[in-house]
Amino acid sequence: MSPIELNKRQEEILGIVKENGPITGEQIAERLHLTRSTLRPDLAILTMAGFLDARPRVGYFYSGKKTGQAVTDSMMNMKVRDFQSIPIVVTENMMVYDAICHMFLEDVGTLFVVDKNAYLTGALSRKDLLRTSLGNKELNKIPVHIIMTRMPNITYCFKHDSLIHAAKKLIDKQIDALPIVKEHPDGYEVIGRITKTNITGAFLSLAENHDL
Repeated sequence: MSPIELNKRQEEILGIVKENGPITGEQIAERLHLTRSTLRPDLAILTMAGFLDARPRVGYFYSGKKTGQAVTDSMMNMKVRDFQSIPIVVTENMMVYDAICHMFLEDVGTLFVVDKNAYLTGALSRKDLLRTSLGNKELNKIPVHIIMTRMPNITYCFKHDSLIHAAKKLIDKQIDALPIVKEHPDGYEVIGRITKTNITGAFLSLAENHDL
C-alpha cells in the first residue's frame, strides 16, 4: 500500500507504463489524449514517489521500488560538483560601496572575500551590507574586511561532498550560499558556490528526470 494517494490520471499513467514501458512522455500523452505539458506534474509526482523511473532517450518505466527508495538513492548520488555555480569573489580591500554595487550587478546574495593569495578569508551577505549602509554616509571609505564574517567562522564545502550534506549545512547555519573550496597547505581556494537555488533546482530535476 502506497503512503500517498494517487489520483485517477496518475493511476492510468502507471497502468500504461506498466504495460508498455519503456514509453516516452509524448506517447503517454497521446494515449490519454492530453498534452505533454499537462502530464508533466503527474509524471514528476510518480517519479519522485518512486513508482516510475526514467532514462534519457529511452522513456519512463515502472521501477518496482518501494515509495521513496528511488528518490533517496538519487539524492544520495547527487554531488556538489554537478550543480555548482561560479563564485562571486571580492578582495579584502574593496570598499563597502563597491561591494554593494558588485552584489547587485551580479545578482547574488553572498560575496566571498579573498586575500592577496586568493585564499578565502571571509563572506559578505546582503544583511551585512545593509546593516553597514544604514545611517552610514562613508561607505566608500570602509573596506569589506571590517564588516565581513571571518574565517574560521565561514561554512564551506568541497566539490565531492553530497548535495544532501551541503543542503544540511545551509539549513543548519541559516545561510543562502556556501563557498566550494579546494584545500591548500596555506588556505582554501574558492572554486565555486552552491546556493539554495542550486539545490532546489537539483531536487526538482529528480522529479523531471529529463524531459522525455
